[in-house]
Amino acid sequence: MLTSTESVFIVIAGVIGSLFFLALVNWLWPRDRRFAHNDQIGWQLSVLGTTYAVILGFMLYAVWTAFSEANSNVEFEANDLVSVYWLADGLPEPQRTQLRDLTRRYADVAINQDWPAMYAGQLPNASLAVNAEMWKVLISAKTATPTQSTAEDHALNELSSLTEHRRTRVMQSLSHLPPVLWWVLVVGGSVTIASACMFGSSNLVLHFLQVFALSLLIALGLVAIGEIHRPFQGSVHIPNYAFVRAQQNMQGP
Repeated sequence: MLTSTESVFIVIAGVIGSLFFLALVNWLWPRDRRFAHNDQIGWQLSVLGTTYAVILGFMLYAVWTAFSEANSNVEFEANDLVSVYWLADGLPEPQRTQLRDLTRRYADVAINQDWPAMYAGQLPNASLAVNAEMWKVLISAKTATPTQSTAEDHALNELSSLTEHRRTRVMQSLSHLPPVLWWVLVVGGSVTIASACMFGSSNLVLHFLQVFALSLLIALGLVAIGEIHRPFQGSVHIPNYAFVRAQQNMQGP
């Protein structure tokens, strides 16, 4: 989990470190002595750069896809909650009032307890108890008319979907990139930049600009992955707006 300040620091440190390494290489191994090896270094840089670009692009796509799926799952969960709320109108008393109160409580708990817990990297258990109560109330309903039976059947389907989406949200809140993938990304980026620094260029300023651009792009890619690979944490995270809207939709009597 990265803050905005930490992300900016990582990008700046990565770029400065790359330029410092280039200056160190130029001091230890002068440019005119590296010209003879440009063919070999250029071939190596081409292979490394292409391979790392594929890895970085794929990882960025993967974490963004996971982030989008987690966001959609939250929307589905909130929609199911609103559906249960309105379907409760077709149930007999006291289940009607109890289920409507529980749906409102579920939204409140999700906003005020689940989201802070997920942001802190903890299990969001608060909504689990409310979800269990909703099941007990709905199953205990004694329907007497076809309308009530239909409402109960639809409510059971929506509550089952709600429970499934909640379980998925819990798993997504705890998911993250394994350390081995971070090693691949960081070491691969370092090796690629180091190879670019080894290239013998007759134009020192242009070489520094090329290393600056490459290191900046890699640092931004790594920071972007670090920001969104935990969808409910960090400065870029999934907000609780879906449940806020659900609360607004459940303001009926």
